[in-house]
Amino acid sequence: MFKTILVASDGSEQASKALDAALELARLNGASLTILTATDPVATGIGSGGFGTIDAGPIVARLEEAYASEAADLLAKARHRAQEAGITPETLHLPRHRPADAILETATERGVDLIVMGSHGRRGLNRLLLGSQVAEVLARSTLPVLVVK
Repeated sequence: MFKTILVASDGSEQASKALDAALELARLNGASLTILTATDPVATGIGSGGFGTIDAGPIVARLEEAYASEAADLLAKARHRAQEAGITPETLHLPRHRPADAILETATERGVDLIVMGSHGRRGLNRLLLGSQVAEVLARSTLPVLVVK
């Protein structure tokens, strides 16, 4: 049924559950699996105000290096779990991408049959204040999306 599966991971418990579901689906369907993580563009909020201009370049570069290192660790752990399950996944880090945008772009570029994501299950005001990448993917995707809680 599914030949190409994309699972999004941010290292959370919910993402771990989504990875478990994606691994099982990949195994049952003989599907290829891509594990994706994305890191938002760095926004420093540093302006030139009344105290002079601050060069945010080195700060942004250090933050991006830290994000890339964390993403590499997250993907290495996910790859290891997949390999233990007998799946050889592709791993992908998209820096400077909002997660929903990265998921949808990758799914389109790779001809994915199914997107798998974990959900925190927030409701009400918390969901509105914190936003929901899952809700955005669900609203914008033309592909099936499996949400794991």
